[in-house]
Amino acid sequence: MEPTPNPFSTPEQLARFDSELAKVVARYPADRKAAAMIPALRLCQDVLGWVPPEAMALCAQRLEVPPARAREVATFYIMLHTERPGRHVLDLCTNVSCSLRGAERLLAHLEKKLGVRAGHSTPDRRFTLREAECLASCGTAPAMLVDERFYESLTEAKLDQILAEQA
Repeated sequence: MEPTPNPFSTPEQLARFDSELAKVVARYPADRKAAAMIPALRLCQDVLGWVPPEAMALCAQRLEVPPARAREVATFYIMLHTERPGRHVLDLCTNVSCSLRGAERLLAHLEKKLGVRAGHSTPDRRFTLREAECLASCGTAPAMLVDERFYESLTEAKLDQILAEQA
């Protein structure tokens, strides 16, 4: 059997991952540890900033599931970054309620201001701009996540202020 590649750059990072994962897995029945895939992938992302293929393989190995299962989970959830993101991730909701309240106009504003299309990072890797399917803020649309901070009732002026705060 081929050894699982280590995605971490230091032994301390790997030890941190294994220690934290052991705490997470302990909360699950022994025959259900595969259910800890999302927390395992999040742990990798907390350490690395994203979830590269080597991290997916490591999570699969530690949870005793096929590597394809880790990739399925990692690519399904928007909160898991399978490509190295910029320093700040902007997830603008463009679902129905947000669209009805101007999300496409706001997306165009962000694309112009940042000089990138949604789904891409700025050349300086300061920002990654993405469209989000739904942020569950229909009553206060349009909404956006910046990293993991939530913003509602957005306008172009609010977007400019939010970008300026991301030093």
